[in-house]
Amino acid sequence: MKIAVACNNQMIAEHFGHCEEYLVFEVKDKEIIKSEVVSNPGHKPRFLPNFLNKLGVNVIISGGMGGKAIDLFNEKNIEVIVGASGEAKKAVEAYLQGSLESTGSICRQHQHRHHGECGECDS
Repeated sequence: MKIAVACNNQMIAEHFGHCEEYLVFEVKDKEIIKSEVVSNPGHKPRFLPNFLNKLGVNVIISGGMGGKAIDLFNEKNIEVIVGASGEAKKAVEAYLQGSLESTGSICRQHQHRHHGECGECDS
């Protein structure tokens, strides 16, 4: 299993598409066995769900994400956890213990600080 966390300096980013990088954790038997930093290749509509899917990601953790992006991840059978904050590794450990749940915090255009830039936020 691979879990990607949208991060800025090892801390969970507020919006998955505008993070500096993704920390990708490889997990086996509920233990982190490897992690790698993957630079954010850029935020274009529909691109990141495809990009992370090709990396073999099964779960993505972020502070927030647009509803369309969540739908695209779900279409690829990638679980989305939003509403997370704090250190990336601790969030992954909490997820593995079953104590990290999605708040359903969907980015909405009227409250999105990158208003109109991503094309993935709800109206």
